[in-house]
Amino acid sequence: MNLDGKKFLDFKIADIFIVKYGINLELNACNECDKNDKNAVNFVSRTAENNGISAYVSKIKGVEPQKAGLISVAGSGSALSTFLQIEPFYSGRDLYTLEAKQDISTEAKIFLISMIEQNKYKYCYGRQANKTLADLLLRLPINNRGEPDFEFMENYIKSLHYKPLTTKNRPENALALDTHKWGEFLLSDIFKCSTTTLSIKDELLEGNTPFISRTALNNGCDGYVEVEAKFITKGNCISIGAEGIYAFYQKEDFATGNKIYTLRNEKLNQYVALFICAVLNHEVYRYSYGRARILSKLQNEYIKLPINHKGEPDFEFMENYIKSLPYGDRV
Repeated sequence: MNLDGKKFLDFKIADIFIVKYGINLELNACNECDKNDKNAVNFVSRTAENNGISAYVSKIKGVEPQKAGLISVAGSGSALSTFLQIEPFYSGRDLYTLEAKQDISTEAKIFLISMIEQNKYKYCYGRQANKTLADLLLRLPINNRGEPDFEFMENYIKSLHYKPLTTKNRPENALALDTHKWGEFLLSDIFKCSTTTLSIKDELLEGNTPFISRTALNNGCDGYVEVEAKFITKGNCISIGAEGIYAFYQKEDFATGNKIYTLRNEKLNQYVALFICAVLNHEVYRYSYGRARILSKLQNEYIKLPINHKGEPDFEFMENYIKSLPYGDRV
């Protein structure tokens, strides 16, 4: 199916959903447990990862979990991180739930979630969605009555075919990690940290060169543009946006928006980069609430990495570790 030719109109979230504040539990006041425990309940917080699930807790006497089928939305933290909760759940602070005013399918909800998340850029720099969520506008396909066309949304999502990814790597065969034996390094001691040449995306035509911005989504890619050679940054590096704060591996040459930095090392490849990006992204909490990961801070940031017998970063181990993971054979 194609979105071209379909009429769209703007609707407020409150036009489509009943917006409610969540249960507002504190995780440290709950009893964490294993997810396989028979009384385990998903604890959904403001994280942008793992479908919003940050822990599993024991069911609380007198507190009923919120029902499955609701959409959770982070009001702050990773603001506007939006997920469909397919199991009953408890919610942490500043988390909202959306319940459709009419019966709509799972596929239509997934379409709507993608439309909500298109507005994430409005809530960077520490801005919160607490007061504005209900009035947030979504541009949605309409039917001949001028109403949201939920049937079209459902059919569109169903039309997106994909082949499930397979792997020959078994979890039990993954290399072991012993972080107690890792060494600490100044980022600028092992990487050349540089800024990039700014391009203004709105002034560029569509093309084939990835445009890397400060978004935390889609590997940092905010579209494809046509740009002069002098504005192109060479690939095989790690990119980090100042306010985007997340690290991504860029295999191909790319153009960039404002305040995008690169990390380079001659031993960097896609496997090593994935390992290092995972470590760097584990530290993003240090840059929450609008703190920017600017170049001077990057250069003075410390990172813990596996070391070899010389006490140097063990890039060979990092590569082999990623290759040993499930789906590491598909990178």
